[in-house]
Amino acid sequence: MKRNSGGRFLAAAVLAGAAGLWAQTEAKTPAFGISFSGFLKTDLIYDSRQTVAIREGHYLLYPKGEAPGPDGRDVNAASIFHMLSVQTRLLGRITGPDAFGAKTSGLIEAEFFGTSDGDLNGFRLRHGFLKLAWPKAELLIGQYWHPMFITDSFPDVVSFNTGAPFQPFNRSPQIRYTRKLGERWSVSAAALAQRDFASTGPEGVSTAYARNAAVPEVNLTLQYRRTCEAGCESVFGIGGDYKRIVPRLATTLGYRTDAGLNDWTGMAFGKLKKPGFTVKAEAVYGQNLHHLTMMGGYAAAEITDAVRAEASYAPTENLALWGEIQTNGAAFQAGLFAGYTKNYGFGRNVSGPLYERGADIDAVFRISPRAVYNAGKVRLAVEAEYTAAAYGKTGPDGRVNGAAWVGNLRLLGAVYYFF
Repeated sequence: MKRNSGGRFLAAAVLAGAAGLWAQTEAKTPAFGISFSGFLKTDLIYDSRQTVAIREGHYLLYPKGEAPGPDGRDVNAASIFHMLSVQTRLLGRITGPDAFGAKTSGLIEAEFFGTSDGDLNGFRLRHGFLKLAWPKAELLIGQYWHPMFITDSFPDVVSFNTGAPFQPFNRSPQIRYTRKLGERWSVSAAALAQRDFASTGPEGVSTAYARNAAVPEVNLTLQYRRTCEAGCESVFGIGGDYKRIVPRLATTLGYRTDAGLNDWTGMAFGKLKKPGFTVKAEAVYGQNLHHLTMMGGYAAAEITDAVRAEASYAPTENLALWGEIQTNGAAFQAGLFAGYTKNYGFGRNVSGPLYERGADIDAVFRISPRAVYNAGKVRLAVEAEYTAAAYGKTGPDGRVNGAAWVGNLRLLGAVYYFF
């Protein structure tokens, strides 16, 4: 009987010691795993005329210009109705043990938007990255929002275009290092490549022009962010971006060429959030903004060597502005977005082909009020999006003359189910 009691005591002590050791190990080594979330979304779309858009009209940029038929009627004045669920999204957040003295995490996000109109409903990668986080620094490696898409301050519209072509819209493979400068300031530096959002050129839209430049796109952003316990938030910052592309490896006569163009872009942004409302604004001025789903591009400017058919290139310069105000109710929110973009041409006369978005457009503006209602995991949203483009004749310097406005009214309804 005593031997039995002693054995039970010894076994209990061993089990208790093992449990304590296991608990210590668990505390030191975070669990490795993945948690899933996402949403189902269906959009109902009506346009008053034909549009320049992506994925069967789902991602609206601006209305098509007038196209008179033999009888004088505008072919593009025909209206459109469509319904799509391609924004349905799946997201996986990955946690793991520390490495290099940093907390590690990862994220994979995909949707059914495809990579082209022919691939609509195709499952494609949106984000996929590893993040290493130290107390005062962070390193992100993988595909994520372009640094000019400010995740702390972007248009909260219902439309999938998220404010484009007034707001930069791009996800790119990148290496981004962010450093805290005190409690409220931070600076980030990034090196990027192109993938789904690419420059255009002689062979159409392609990542080849950036790859052949053999240097990454580079971005530097300085940001201030302050929060308070009542839910208020202040964000503002500036950023600069540089990229080089090489449109051709051989001239039209077959000679090897490395002629390219260097593009510069600057931006400023701000956000003010109070308990009852939020205000955001942004300004972008840059060259060759096509890969950011904005207006612009470049042209073959002139022949610099007639024997070899060597050409130089000139980028367009474009200004884009947007602002937004919205209420912050838990169940109901109302908002108003407005955007404007202007084409300032090449800054000199050009003689070669134009490779740009909206070469015959002087300016575009948009105004879009919205209303959103949340009921548990279900969201109902409506938005009226009026977008107008000023079409005219492109001059030798890339500026558009004699422009006339053409407008489109988009009525959008959306149903979400979050999980």
